[in-house]
Amino acid sequence: MPLTAVFDTNILFSATGWRGNPFQCVERARAGEFPVFACPELMEELAEKLETRLHFSAVEVAETLADYLGFLQVIQIPKALAAVCRDPDDNMVLECALVGHAQYIVSGDKDLLELKEFRGIRIVRAAEFLSLLAI
Repeated sequence: MPLTAVFDTNILFSATGWRGNPFQCVERARAGEFPVFACPELMEELAEKLETRLHFSAVEVAETLADYLGFLQVIQIPKALAAVCRDPDDNMVLECALVGHAQYIVSGDKDLLELKEFRGIRIVRAAEFLSLLAI
């Protein structure tokens, strides 16, 4: 059975701009090696970061999101999870993983990584996730 995951916004953001471990994770998901779940809120946050931090035009943002939506499985979250993380935006990542029954959250976010696990879902860096795929 393949691993299932949620990529935090910072993983998708990094994969868009650079060719490091986050990019390798995204490319392996794009190749269909494992399912990755996302929620509309995560995609909205990515769109905002692409626009403000990488100065993508509206067309570039739309093209990037369309590319990701070609292989990410978008699920709806009830937005019922509260006060788990210091950063309330991180709750959507946890909730997306719960609703999607993901085994892993791949993130570079310090607050999420400090949790290490949430309700049986392991929270790992991109490099660790790549090593898990090699097993």
